[in-house]
Amino acid sequence: MIQSRGWQLLRACEFMLAPGDKSVTVAGIFHHLRTQEPAMAIFDGHNDLLLNLWLHHREDPVSAFFAGIENGHLDYPRMLQGGFAGGLFALFVPPQEYIARMTPQYASQRWDPIDILWQQLAILKQLIAHSAGRLRLCLSAADIERCREDKVLAMVAHIEGAGGFDGEGRDLQAFYAAGVRSIGPFWNIANRFGSGVNGSFPGSPDTGPGLTASGIDLIKQANALKMQIDVSHMNEKAFWDTAHHSTSPLVATHSNAHALCPQPRNLTDQQLRAIRDSGGVVGVNFGNAFLRADGRRDSDTPLTTIVRHIDYLINIMGEDHVALGSDFDGITLPDELGDVAGLPRLINTLRASGYDQLVLDKLLWRNWLRVLKNVWQQ
Repeated sequence: MIQSRGWQLLRACEFMLAPGDKSVTVAGIFHHLRTQEPAMAIFDGHNDLLLNLWLHHREDPVSAFFAGIENGHLDYPRMLQGGFAGGLFALFVPPQEYIARMTPQYASQRWDPIDILWQQLAILKQLIAHSAGRLRLCLSAADIERCREDKVLAMVAHIEGAGGFDGEGRDLQAFYAAGVRSIGPFWNIANRFGSGVNGSFPGSPDTGPGLTASGIDLIKQANALKMQIDVSHMNEKAFWDTAHHSTSPLVATHSNAHALCPQPRNLTDQQLRAIRDSGGVVGVNFGNAFLRADGRRDSDTPLTTIVRHIDYLINIMGEDHVALGSDFDGITLPDELGDVAGLPRLINTLRASGYDQLVLDKLLWRNWLRVLKNVWQQ
């Protein structure tokens, strides 16, 4: 069994973050909401809920999540309202200057990136522990399917950016043992494993060198553990290196079509075809800056812009390789969507655009379930 400072910190965080017995509060919330049936059972490829809770609700994340969060796009009541049934929940280490700007009270504190990941994982486990059985950590596709049957929120732990990891695989194995089943080696900046995509709009995803020798080892180690590998923040060379060395389907949890919005973070047609040919999937990002042809974060962006990207991706990849990857709590959304409670409006827009129930089921959950089952080899 792996024993590391990460395990020790996780246990300590779980103790420190425990806000007392929330059973009465949570039970009251569930009693109030239990009769609400979601419009659709949606599985989403990416969100930053845990970052939001870590930044702004560190003292009592449980109450914030279950009672409702004033800032951000996600909390339990709005998830129920929007038909959000589960997804990949990112553990993410933002730049130090971002932490200082968002939480001035911690401006002078220097954060260890690995500690931040463990703290966010502890928050996820606190939510589950105080959920009265309404949230579950999923380690397999069968777990996700059981959550759907039981109308329980399915939570898959995902790491976005492995910049603090050691180069020998110890951190990767420790987080896997703690329940993480998906990893994106990069955010936008370079680390010991290679280069993230870092460029301005408009721009090419070809922004620097690809994987280092340690990066290739990380891909192989993740393959051996049957962890999903996310290419969303890779530059083009790192993407193709991953395509060459990985034995797993290629997955972009929250990316869009570069042909429609030339952000360096979006995917070229050639990359989209490679993901298709590997049996993978692209989760469509709801961020205005990744949707609009002008690259602006303007929230006056119609939902038909999301549909346009879905149309384009399906035209290139086919309906079996496109899903949702909202990036809730990490981006600026179209006003028409608003937050997770607005997902039924997106579904109605898709229906009005000609999408039938068979294809909607694929977009909203079946494609993610199929790919995760194949990646995890279950």
